[in-house]
Amino acid sequence: MTDVSSRLSLQPVVAGDFEEMLALRIDAMRPSLERVGRFDLARSRERLSAGFYPVYMQHILLDGERVGFYTLKPEGAEGEMALRLDHLYLRSSASGQGIGAWVLGQVFAQARERGLAVRLTALKESDANRFYLRHGFVLQGEEGVDLHYEWPVTEPAT
Repeated sequence: MTDVSSRLSLQPVVAGDFEEMLALRIDAMRPSLERVGRFDLARSRERLSAGFYPVYMQHILLDGERVGFYTLKPEGAEGEMALRLDHLYLRSSASGQGIGAWVLGQVFAQARERGLAVRLTALKESDANRFYLRHGFVLQGEEGVDLHYEWPVTEPAT
């Protein structure tokens, strides 16, 4: 596998990107959701809409083409602050190229800079679970069809 990092970049999300991002989310999530009997187009729209905060979102570009997106937003009260990684989705055709690892590198750099852990939730039957465990996330618990993870920051903010 060749290093794709030189071909990757990020682009801010704007409100008008919603429909394109919804189609990408459906492409990325449909197989996992169907495995647990939870795929529903209306629910997919509702879930993305509920977490659609362009100020915290970035498109992932490969050679200038949008191949995914993610959300990284602060959460928690004073003393319990963390960064929440939501909606890390890649087109199915873009998986397995090192793009997700590159994105996590960007996320981890921000977390280290701020001295904050990174939290996320993944679907139990999703292939993403192996990916997150490989990259240092620790299972914190489960709820229904969801698994909750945390990446503990190891370098405090200066």
